[in-house]
Amino acid sequence: MAVAAGRRGLGAAAAWKMLGKRMEAVAPAAWVRCLFTRSRIPDSVFQPRPGDHEKYGGDPEQPHKIHVITRIKSVIGRPYWEKKIIHDLGLDKAHQPILHKNIPSVNSKLKVIKHLIRIQPLKLPYGLPTEEEMSDTFLTSKGELVIKRHLKPVEQKAIKS
Repeated sequence: MAVAAGRRGLGAAAAWKMLGKRMEAVAPAAWVRCLFTRSRIPDSVFQPRPGDHEKYGGDPEQPHKIHVITRIKSVIGRPYWEKKIIHDLGLDKAHQPILHKNIPSVNSKLKVIKHLIRIQPLKLPYGLPTEEEMSDTFLTSKGELVIKRHLKPVEQKAIKS
């Protein structure tokens, strides 16, 4: 209505007057709200693609149990809901891997921010570590949990001659 009044040559003041006092505060907020809403993201973004398993590896019948998630892009200039998801998942620092379970509630959050992160399965090349070996493990950049085994000194046997 204000745009139409402005086009007719009434001027901006007359256009705002036509909106009334109640609409004065609502008009700018409605304009800003339409720029940053989830409805602007097409649904095709959230649908699985058929070639994803071949491209990224993995077996859909035997999915991995733990994700290694790393934030690789900045959140500056991103919408508030993406910043909130990044914070909720603990990905505040870039290039710091975080472990999360492969469950639907986590996966739905990861789909929203998939353009900001890298997701890898947790690989256990040496199997699950025991309680004693937990302090000797580290996570590589490829998503492998490596056990760094320390050599123990061999007891010297006395030589009898």
